[in-house]
Amino acid sequence: MKIVEQIKQPIVGEMELFEKKFYDSMSSKVALFNRITHFIVTRKGKQMRPMFVFLVAKMVSGGKVNERTYRGASIIELIHTASLVHDDVVDESHRRRGFFSINALWKNKIAVLVGDYFFAKGLLLSVDHGDYDLLKIISVAVREMSEGELLQIEKARMLDITEEVYYDIIRQKTATLIAACCALGACSVAPDSDHVERMRKFGELIGMAFQIKDDLFDYGEERIGKPTGIDIKEQKMTLPLIHVLNHCDKKERSWLINSIKNHNKNKKRVKEVIAFVKDRGGLEYAIDRMRSFQEEAIALIEDYPSSEFKDALELMVNYVIDRKK
Repeated sequence: MKIVEQIKQPIVGEMELFEKKFYDSMSSKVALFNRITHFIVTRKGKQMRPMFVFLVAKMVSGGKVNERTYRGASIIELIHTASLVHDDVVDESHRRRGFFSINALWKNKIAVLVGDYFFAKGLLLSVDHGDYDLLKIISVAVREMSEGELLQIEKARMLDITEEVYYDIIRQKTATLIAACCALGACSVAPDSDHVERMRKFGELIGMAFQIKDDLFDYGEERIGKPTGIDIKEQKMTLPLIHVLNHCDKKERSWLINSIKNHNKNKKRVKEVIAFVKDRGGLEYAIDRMRSFQEEAIALIEDYPSSEFKDALELMVNYVIDRKK
């Protein structure tokens, strides 16, 4: 059995019902919206985010979910979908999960409007049912995602990024949405409890480990079919590179910065940068940090009673750092 199917096993029924509710929550009176919605739904990914919502809710409550849990999962998926559609416009990307992106098929104007529509749908889903606690969790996540993206753009221009700033960026840009999934799951079944903040932190740590794993793919530490050096070509500052930049001498540092700023399209030079970062222990350092985030996350759920939901969450944490793509 594939590991994702194994993780999904304790919540198969919930995920099936969720898909139906989610599709219903996206419906519009405008035929074009529905056509685009259908296109998005039929090309869905692994749906890790709703899985986090249901698994956390069931672990915290001892196996129960309610309508608020389904709404929480739908809200997060609507907001996540909106952010992906907008990301493709910002990045001028024409592919998403091996298919054409919305902006490639329907152009930027429609893609931006579709993203806005999903954001509004997500927020209204909570307002219409008085789920203001869920609304606050997701609104904070949207604010932080925007701040994280802008912080990255601001810092990338200067290339003087510290490890601390890097963590701030990925905490906001990547980890905040996974943190929101876990907080929504806990809040849906145990509002105003300590579980909500604990699960938010749990999700944040997983998100940090997830992003560092993505950074490592750029150095081809595994054969994943993705070309190496993409982040370097795009001048994205990854943890292995930051670590080496901050621990090499002045001459090497200026060579690295010059390579990234002025020679990032030169294949030979990019290969040299990758080799230098590997040689100076950048990958080992990043793997070490990733594993410490993973261990911190696992420690946060240790005290919960044994259950298939807790086991699935542990499996999910391990999957995040063992995945091949």
